Amino acid sequence: MGPKSLSMNALNAADSPYRKYFRTPSESESEKQMNINDMVLLSIDDHIIEGPDTFAKHFPESMKDQAPKLMKHPDNPDVDAWMFQGVSVGSPGLSAVVSWPKEEWSFDPTDISEMRPGTYDIHQRVRDMNVNGVLAGMNFPTFPGFAGTHLATLPDKKLSLVAIKAYNDYLLDELVGAYPGRFIPMGIIPFFDVDESVKEINRLAAKGVGCRSITMPETPYGVGMPDFSTGYWDPIFKALVDTDMVASMHIGGGFGLIKRPPVTLPDDIVILAALVSTIAASDLLTSGVLKRIPDIKFAMSEGGLGWIPFLLDRMDRHMVNHSWTHLDSLPKGKTPTEVWKDNFLACFITEPTALLTRERYGTHTIGWECDYPHSDCTWPYSPELLLKELEAAHCSDKEIDMITHENVANFFNWDPFKHTPRDQATVGGLRALATDVDTNETSKAQYRQRYEAARA
Repeated sequence: MGPKSLSMNALNAADSPYRKYFRTPSESESEKQMNINDMVLLSIDDHIIEGPDTFAKHFPESMKDQAPKLMKHPDNPDVDAWMFQGVSVGSPGLSAVVSWPKEEWSFDPTDISEMRPGTYDIHQRVRDMNVNGVLAGMNFPTFPGFAGTHLATLPDKKLSLVAIKAYNDYLLDELVGAYPGRFIPMGIIPFFDVDESVKEINRLAAKGVGCRSITMPETPYGVGMPDFSTGYWDPIFKALVDTDMVASMHIGGGFGLIKRPPVTLPDDIVILAALVSTIAASDLLTSGVLKRIPDIKFAMSEGGLGWIPFLLDRMDRHMVNHSWTHLDSLPKGKTPTEVWKDNFLACFITEPTALLTRERYGTHTIGWECDYPHSDCTWPYSPELLLKELEAAHCSDKEIDMITHENVANFFNWDPFKHTPRDQATVGGLRALATDVDTNETSKAQYRQRYEAARA
């Protein structure tokens, strides 16, 4: 008997306190059944690299000269930078590494001309999705910040508000609107102003594409904003419930909460950033938000899975063992595990071990992500890598469908087959449209040559 079987048997032992959360898969469930070409993939965490026309088209005519502009970096003319309100921001290399040789990966700023076109060109993005068998993706911003934090923290708030609205119009009208059914609509908000945030949520909800989520800071006190326990965010969360949207809490903004030595490795942020989701989830569960607004939904974007059973074990016991604190932050009569299963969606790229414990926190709370074009993305072999992990975790065909698309469709209330019939939405159906897409490793220099030649 192999180590995996021994592990599952131990978890199911009669004297195990966790027996109720696990079961050993039956033989029929552990057999390989799902055909890779029949899978349907929804990615709930991808990223768009904004092109030079992102803001100009959507700024009021009288203010176009004040819109964010993509230009050569003032300190390094070899790379691009966004200039807005006198502040320049470059595009870090790890945000667009897809198809580069690994030797060329780094945090150093890069240039659009060196990137794979699918990172910034919506038409090429759809082709890259096709060759990877991905039906639809939810795209987080890059220059504005994953939660719009960069725009929100600049000094001229009125100008930032115009930029946030312009970005949302670009994202929903141009990207989502150009390819119905290929992108799950998401927006950003001016979270420095609660009233304007509520207005923007309602404005986005009224758009025909049907905005399904707002990206928000996962630990707002890490970016100088009030924490969730203060009630500051409650009107925003209520607006999300009223418009049937999900709060997507992407990793990254809270990394500064982890004190590191003066000299750190670049590996630190890559390895540790996802673990900040543990802090974010704990904040949400103890803040009282879920008692005050019990229907709010949170997607822990790119947070992974492994920390969830530990946190729920700890919190379930804490509520009883440390009753002396009188923590009263959840809906009456519900445990942290029950609230998790009702109000949260976990998002993972690749986590073979954590998938084995899925019944502890609920298979229905798991969503998959590709993370294109970041350094953790699995493009162009996402279906192969994902199916291998799901099979190794003894997932049934039903569970595979849940994790690959059904959970996301249910949680975000988004119909994946509204615009694309199911038989055309599969890995096999999409890849049949992309037989001419080049997926070979390509250097920055080669991309730059192609970019310059196309514009000569």
